[in-house]
Amino acid sequence: MTRFIIRRLISIPLLLLGIVSIAFLISHNTQGDPLASIVSERQMDNPEVVAAAKARWGLDKSLPEQYVLYLRNLITGDLGTSFRTKQGVGKDILERLPATLELVIAAMILGVGSGIVLGVLAARFRNKPIDHAARLWALTGSSTPVFWSGLILLYIFSVVLGWLPGPGRLDPRSVPPEFMTGFLTIDTLLAGDFAAFGDALHHLILPALVLGWTVMGIVSRLVRGSMLDVLSQDYIVAARARGAGELRVLLNHALRNALVPTLTIIGFTFAYLITGAVLTETIFSWPGIGSYAVEAARNLDYPAIIGVTIVGGTAFLLSNLATDIAYAFADPRIRLS
Repeated sequence: MTRFIIRRLISIPLLLLGIVSIAFLISHNTQGDPLASIVSERQMDNPEVVAAAKARWGLDKSLPEQYVLYLRNLITGDLGTSFRTKQGVGKDILERLPATLELVIAAMILGVGSGIVLGVLAARFRNKPIDHAARLWALTGSSTPVFWSGLILLYIFSVVLGWLPGPGRLDPRSVPPEFMTGFLTIDTLLAGDFAAFGDALHHLILPALVLGWTVMGIVSRLVRGSMLDVLSQDYIVAARARGAGELRVLLNHALRNALVPTLTIIGFTFAYLITGAVLTETIFSWPGIGSYAVEAARNLDYPAIIGVTIVGGTAFLLSNLATDIAYAFADPRIRLS
């Protein structure tokens, strides 16, 4: 186990180098001029201003020179300076990453928790009304576009019913707490501001529900399929023959083995949502990595685009490592090599 983890950790920088190289080449070979986001439209016809801007941001160098310079700075932890915000990309990401993580963690808790429950119920009551209802709900969640479900739920629960607040992380009239973790639900509790905590929690529910609905649909269908396969095994029949209760059979014997195939999709989904929650963050004006990536792409902000790519690549690599380790704990028969 230790040797496996060490080998995987050593391979992560090499894989990230490949990811960074591909992102660098693709972003620098797209049509468009990044100077449009650096120099005002009025100054674009001034050759002296344009030349100074290119020299300031290294755009006057050849592509190989820019690549080598970027890697040299990256080794020291410098992700470059954003063309749009005019501050370090690393600082931008650190400011926005907690908002995305808070949303993703809440969505995963809702999606995975409800998905496992629905999957177990659907398998236990196969081809009965509970099974049909669970499968319909899961299919709807996994096939409904996020931009559609987000807008519809926002209109129903915020505009029509008024049960939940609109976009944003806090009410515009609320004073944000001092930045400690970046998680507003945690920072408000640490500050002892329970009114702000309730406000932050209410703002979190709807986007987490929209994002978690997709996760729930995928997880519940996988759990149902795995549970149906496991429940037909001989050891389940033997456990029932020994007089084990149905709840014990489902949770202790069947569910643990059924969750092993599901671990892969859970780990992959968590990594995907970190940079894939673009539409949800855009609809709900959530200031996270997704909305930052959208603005970077609109302005051809090369350093910001590559910075977000590094975050996403790291998330996928670490989640795959965590999934492999979780496999070993979930099923002792699995041997890592």
